[in-house]
Parts: sequence; structure tokens; C-alpha cells
Amino acid sequence: MSYFKHEKAMVHPDAKIGEGTRCWANTNVQAGAVIGQGCNICDGSFVEKGAVVGHHVTIKHHVSIFDGVTIEDDVFIGSNIAFINDRYPRSNRKDAWTLEKTLVKKGATIGTNAVILCGLTIGQYALVAAGAVVVKNVLDHEVVAGNPARAKGYACHCGRPLDAKYKCAKCKRQYRKKKFGLEEK
Repeated sequence: MSYFKHEKAMVHPDAKIGEGTRCWANTNVQAGAVIGQGCNICDGSFVEKGAVVGHHVTIKHHVSIFDGVTIEDDVFIGSNIAFINDRYPRSNRKDAWTLEKTLVKKGATIGTNAVILCGLTIGQYALVAAGAVVVKNVLDHEVVAGNPARAKGYACHCGRPLDAKYKCAKCKRQYRKKKFGLEEK
């Protein structure tokens, strides 16, 4: 085993987990889940079959990542995040449900207690504020907050806010607009 599994973690032997990943107490990783290298899956988190987690991802406490959710590399997921994969959930339903996939792109940050509706994309290096309810796509580097989440500005690779000219005061990176958000100049 090339990853760490806490004695109270439940990790199915058919889950694929990368080298150096740590699964802490009361984590539940199902068969068919894929988790990359160097991840930190904190206490009480759940990774369902069909979920894909990239490399160097931090998943804080009590996060549920359901089938159909893909998280790319270098993403930070705060505590108590709710990812949804069924837009019309019902118990004891008679018709087939439709799995709606969600993509969280490289370097994005999702703050504590955010809710992410299914069928959406969270852009590269985007920042979803704590408690936000995301009901539409988030652009690359976009900062969203509120219920429903609305654009509040843009964030740098380093996580700091950008000024009106899309420049970071901290690391001095400069960005320009593109079709789906910002890109570095």
C-alpha cells in the first residue's frame, strides 16, 4: 500500500489511490473511486464509486464527493461541501434518474459549507466563497459568493484578489480576459 490509511478509515480494496495520499479517520472510499497522488482526505469524508480526484487535492472534513464529480489537480475543497449529482432527487422513484456530471478544474478553491449544483464546471483557479450556493458555471479565476453565487471579481493563481486591471498586488502576475474567464499574459 503506497498511501496512508488511518485505522478507522474504510477504503475498499478496489478503490484506486495514488502514492502519498492520506485517508484519515472515518473516511469512506468506495470501490471504483479514483484518487490521485499526494492528496489529503480529511476525517469523515466520502468518495463514491465513479468519483475522480486528481493529484495534490485537499479535501477537508465531512465532504461528500459523489459519482459523476471530477476534481482536477491542485484543488482545495473546504469542510462540509455538498456536491450534488441529481437535479431532481426522489426516494423510491419509479423512473430512471439522470446523473449530471460536475467538473472542478485545476487549482480551484471551494470554501467551507458551499453547495455545488450538478452539471456545472468550476473554472481553473476559480474561488467559491464559503457558504456560496453555486447554480451556474464559474469562469476561470472568477470569484463567486452568495446564494445564489454571483461574480465578485477575479483571483490570481496565488489566491489573492486581482485589481481592476487584472493584476495581482502580491505576486505581480498579470491576466487578460478570454472567453471563459481570465488567462495569464
